[in-house]
Amino acid sequence: MSTDADPTRWQRLTDPYRRLLVAAGAAVFVHAWLGLPVHRLDFGFLLLFVVTIVVSSRVSVPIPRVNATVTVSDTFIFLALLLYGTEAAVALAAVEGLFAGGRLSRRPLTILCNSGALVCATFLSGSLARLAFGQVTDFAHLPVSTSVSFICLLALAQYAAHTGLGAAYLALKSGAPVWSIWAKHYLWSSLTYFIGGLLAGLLAKLTQVVSFYSLLFPLPVIAIVYFSYRKYLEEVRATAAQAERAERERAEAERQRAEQAERHVGELERANAALKESREHFRHAAYHDALTGLPNRALLTDHLRLAIERAKRHPDHTYALVFLDLDRFKYINDSLGHAAGDQLLVQLARRLEHHMRPTDTVARLGGDEFALLLDDLGDEGDAVRVAERVQEELTVPFNLGGHEVFTTASIGIALSATHYRDPENVLRDADTAMYRAKENGKARFELFDAVMHARAVARLQLENDLRRAVERGEFTVYYQPIVSLETDRVSGFEALVRWEHPERGLISPSEFIPVAEETGMIVEIGQWVLRVACRQLREWQRLSFDNRLLTVSVNLSGKQFLQPNLIGCVKQILHETDLDPSRLKLEITESVMMENAEEASEMLTQLRGLGVQLSIDDFGTGYSSLSYLHRFPVHTLKIDRSFVMRMGDAGENSEIVRTILTLASNLGMDIIAEGVETKGQLAQLKAMRCPYGQGYLFSKPVDATCAGALVGAGDGRPPETFRKQEAEQFGSTLVM
Repeated sequence: MSTDADPTRWQRLTDPYRRLLVAAGAAVFVHAWLGLPVHRLDFGFLLLFVVTIVVSSRVSVPIPRVNATVTVSDTFIFLALLLYGTEAAVALAAVEGLFAGGRLSRRPLTILCNSGALVCATFLSGSLARLAFGQVTDFAHLPVSTSVSFICLLALAQYAAHTGLGAAYLALKSGAPVWSIWAKHYLWSSLTYFIGGLLAGLLAKLTQVVSFYSLLFPLPVIAIVYFSYRKYLEEVRATAAQAERAERERAEAERQRAEQAERHVGELERANAALKESREHFRHAAYHDALTGLPNRALLTDHLRLAIERAKRHPDHTYALVFLDLDRFKYINDSLGHAAGDQLLVQLARRLEHHMRPTDTVARLGGDEFALLLDDLGDEGDAVRVAERVQEELTVPFNLGGHEVFTTASIGIALSATHYRDPENVLRDADTAMYRAKENGKARFELFDAVMHARAVARLQLENDLRRAVERGEFTVYYQPIVSLETDRVSGFEALVRWEHPERGLISPSEFIPVAEETGMIVEIGQWVLRVACRQLREWQRLSFDNRLLTVSVNLSGKQFLQPNLIGCVKQILHETDLDPSRLKLEITESVMMENAEEASEMLTQLRGLGVQLSIDDFGTGYSSLSYLHRFPVHTLKIDRSFVMRMGDAGENSEIVRTILTLASNLGMDIIAEGVETKGQLAQLKAMRCPYGQGYLFSKPVDATCAGALVGAGDGRPPETFRKQEAEQFGSTLVM
């Protein structure tokens, strides 16, 4: 290409050249996307991504007489490459190129070309650095001399590739030689690449001393200073214009004051009518649900109080409160969205109103809870017939934005025959009956009666005793061995909480754990169990060198798993007990993880970052989670005992267990089979090469003293005296 050539000849090639750049950039982006190391992309990368797009790309230096700019975003692209690899840097460069191009031009081809050039340059520089120095993410560990060479090569390659592609385009557009275009417009910009590269290298090195997030703290201050400076320049330029506008504004203000005076009288008249209207609106809003328009709890309570007073004056006056709660409403919200859930509530409200008498009250108490106050009944059987009619009405599907949805309800009924004196007790008993309906399988109704009242009182007593048990330290930890089926040795223990009630004796966990979950006391109990189990394992490790590889598994309840301070709590307990994090296994049930897969995945990633092991408990009994399983950073699956117990001695009904074993093997996970109770089950599990087992065949849960005897010999095999004692005490057969 020469300066005396016809410029139009080369200008015809500019669009094909840009399309070629777009195609090359797209191909490189797809290649990088397919190799993107998703497991390395943490919150730090997201923060770096946001800073690059929002802050760094806006700090730019214009190139004179050229429709292009140089931004300091190259520093952050280099930093992404050094910390997360070439593929991550390419992804960041693609988005940054689009944003930067969008500020230069509104033409899609120009924007995409800018992104394609930056993507290609980043990929070429990263690939060259990898070829010369190896894995780019190992930069932080390179010697200083090698690091400087690395950065220089990286910056030089990025500079040459990026500016070379730009110079070639300008040369085609102007018909001038590439070299003269490059020397004129891009030679000086090499400093920004080398400075950006050195700064990125320094930041990458500093991550060995301070956290990555600490390096980002000064960025808001820098951004504020920069944008404040730009604002100052804009204000200086605007000073002259303000003086001219001031005169126009004074004239406009005079005109507006005259018009405002005319409008003032009319506004006063309209305002008087609107305060009156507002009072009516607020009064209605105070006693009605905003979504459905039904009476709310406050208005229902007033109507219920009137019904109670009428029943006191007239003994033959009967009423009933029907308490209704939709079953699995949360899953409609989660699958179709909250807008669809709101549609369902509105449609249900209209159906309930349609079947009620004018003397009845249909109210929404909040969420998916509704109440029907049936006043002046013919007999108490009418309340049952209304509940049956509601259940029948729910058999008709709801149409939610084109989706046909079926739902059911759990219903509790409180009758006036109980002779209530205040509305709160009626609501309480109807609510109690509704929860009884849920416990008995949902999609049904229950009448509140004396037995239910006695059960509620007993439940309250248990809750009070449970609170005192936490304060008095009435809990103890039992340990059930987990056995290697290959070596027949104890590889670890599962820690299980037990409650020694001072009057009732040992209370089953199935009785008090649900109460602890509902009241939130499970969080405090769970932290105590975790601390005791970690301390006990550390004590066993100190007693014998052979116990150093023992593990302890501790269950995390649903509420405990969602606690925002869980990470700090686990970290503190590990520090207090001086336990190697890799010796602790935290078990989370499959159903808890699947209730919110995204939050669960993030929490599990943070826990794994502490170095602890993670297990999915009761695997196979929750929701269909196979599509999510590979996203969870777990080490172990525990096959639920229900599958193991169904395996016959002749080998039947073992396909589910075999399938789970194959799945775990493909995902690189360990397997523990729970509920091993017969030698036939053990033989089948060994034949299927299941690595670990747990169950009464080996040992029931035992206290710390007995568990210590299991590993007291130092070789992981229980002493003969303990075998005999254990077998006599628990009726188990230790086969180790």
